[in-house]
Amino acid sequence: MEQVRAVVVDPNAPGKLAIRPSPFRAPLPSQAIVRVKAISLNLGEVRRSLTMAEVGFRPGWDLAGVVEQAAADRSGPPAGTRVVGFLPAGAWAEAAAVPTNALAALPDNVSFAQASTLPVAGLTALYSLEQRGAIVGRRVLITGASGGVGHLAVEIARNAGAFVVASVRRPERERLARAAGAHEVVIGEDLSAAAKFGPYDLILESVGGASLGAALKLIAPGAMCVLYGVSAGSETRFDAATFMRTGGASLYGFILFHEIPFRPAAQGLARLVAMVATGKLHPQIELEAKFDEIAEVANKLYNRGIAGKAVLHL
Repeated sequence: MEQVRAVVVDPNAPGKLAIRPSPFRAPLPSQAIVRVKAISLNLGEVRRSLTMAEVGFRPGWDLAGVVEQAAADRSGPPAGTRVVGFLPAGAWAEAAAVPTNALAALPDNVSFAQASTLPVAGLTALYSLEQRGAIVGRRVLITGASGGVGHLAVEIARNAGAFVVASVRRPERERLARAAGAHEVVIGEDLSAAAKFGPYDLILESVGGASLGAALKLIAPGAMCVLYGVSAGSETRFDAATFMRTGGASLYGFILFHEIPFRPAAQGLARLVAMVATGKLHPQIELEAKFDEIAEVANKLYNRGIAGKAVLHL
């Protein structure tokens, strides 16, 4: 295989993204060639592609498909295996070389569309929730709970035995948060309504701005706030004295690419897939479209026209 159709950044193309024939590099011994069947989009990669990436950059993190050629070192699944995978770039293509430590096999009852939503959103939710160990019986606050990560985090936390409070910005999103398992839901930009259910042993914060400052007031002694997104703003003000006097509380900056070297994606993906297969996790897919519609869908996601996950089929 010398070339593959792949998404590339092109400022002159409609929507700044185009599908073009692109060179396909021979896989490393530890990489399998995957024929891609579905991809999902994440706001972070879309934002980079539309606003910062250089011309010709090939974006894409999440993919699901079938192993076309097994890794030469025999470290991964054999040819013909249905898989979900994760890449730092280049997943938005008809085929991709994926390290076997970032692949997990799929049972027949997990669709490619469901699986494609799991790598970035699912691993972020799973690993964020585990930053402080077991959460059985603990109080967990999840902001941005109607988003791709937040929705999965609510469901995983509820299944793990936590008391879950979800924060959503719009009233119409309350139903989704409750369906995912939230015990309580607070609505709007103001987190003050969440105070009566706290303090919280773990807070997953994805909004930033004023939301982060408010969340830090709700943290319990020795607890942690995991910040994995800043959708509303990258700067915040918070009461430093109150946070300090809480005692032992911490703010953890979560970047999945920083976590992966210490917690291989394949292990987390296998756990997430098992949850989906057994009906314990239900990926929220808001939009499904064809691969050729990548520019339109990416721009819709970037402009907040999609709250959940967008999946494209190849």
